[in-house]
Amino acid sequence: MTDHAIANWFSRPGDTIRTMMERRGISAQHLADHVEGGLARVRGLLDGSQRVDARTALRLSEVVGATEKFWLKRQENFDAAVERAVSQVSATEPEDLLLSIPAPGDKPRGKLSAERRTEEIRRRLVFFNVPNMECYASRYGKLISNTDFRKSNTFATKDDATLLWLRRGELESDLVATKAWNPAVLREKLPSICKLSRLGRPAVFIPRLREQLAEAGVALVIVKAPKGCTASGASRMVDADKAMLLVSFRYRSDEQFWFTIFHEIGHLLLHKAHTFVDAPSTPLDDKEREANEFAARCIVPENRMSEFERIGHDKDSIVRFSVSVGVAAGLIVGQMQHRKMLPQEKMNGVKRTWTWEQIDPALI
Repeated sequence: MTDHAIANWFSRPGDTIRTMMERRGISAQHLADHVEGGLARVRGLLDGSQRVDARTALRLSEVVGATEKFWLKRQENFDAAVERAVSQVSATEPEDLLLSIPAPGDKPRGKLSAERRTEEIRRRLVFFNVPNMECYASRYGKLISNTDFRKSNTFATKDDATLLWLRRGELESDLVATKAWNPAVLREKLPSICKLSRLGRPAVFIPRLREQLAEAGVALVIVKAPKGCTASGASRMVDADKAMLLVSFRYRSDEQFWFTIFHEIGHLLLHKAHTFVDAPSTPLDDKEREANEFAARCIVPENRMSEFERIGHDKDSIVRFSVSVGVAAGLIVGQMQHRKMLPQEKMNGVKRTWTWEQIDPALI
């Protein structure tokens, strides 16, 4: 990082909030219970989109620690640092380049006033937590080109939409407390994670899955994919000792959800230094093939493959086999269809599907 970048760097009050929460073992939900606005407010404080006002400073002092004066000064310093960064980039970098950074929400249309232009630039820098284009290019500019995408042939995946989805996943991962990343623990957890697929309600299995993954240093995050993003899952290291497993629940069936979970776990264990964004209908390279094979073995263990290949095509046979290997029957149907053992239109009633009304209560 250059001296220019360091001089204009800013640190969000949310960075301090998160650090103090981790030190004191305070969960995002606990803080949300004491802050007006709940989790939405906590999200805004952590990502810098909402300010620490006098009421919030009082609550932070009571729950997280430090004084009200400390939190108000922390916000004041952040505001001043952001203003310096915005002034600097506005004076030295082309406006169209700055506004090419994607931002959540609707894109501004028409000619912008000076005030609106400044606000749009500020919003982008704060969302990505970068003080200038140099830092953005270093941290995110190469992310899309260096990411392994499996793009859908049905939908047009836009880099901007995918990057926004990934960034929102990063921000949401801040809400998930985890132990230090430990691939050995993740491997140990695999049998119990696979068994969770037998539970039918997202409100039950998602919190348990999040707990299991957190023990291994993996933050499970579920974020709906924005328009233009066809991703079903992603995995990446968001910190030296924290991994993120991001899913969109794009296909709201147990077969798709759990295969995505196992696939991304495969990436974390086999290719953890890389970022992967996975969507359907893409030619497979070696890493994708390895992750697919890993996921398939989570569903049907290698030592049960010969038995699986002889399984009957009736519901009772499929259910009996699924119980014996410890996964949901819908996952077995999915594997049978994938291997052309069953037509795609057969036995789909065995799979579980959910509505967003059933999924939403389980999200952070």
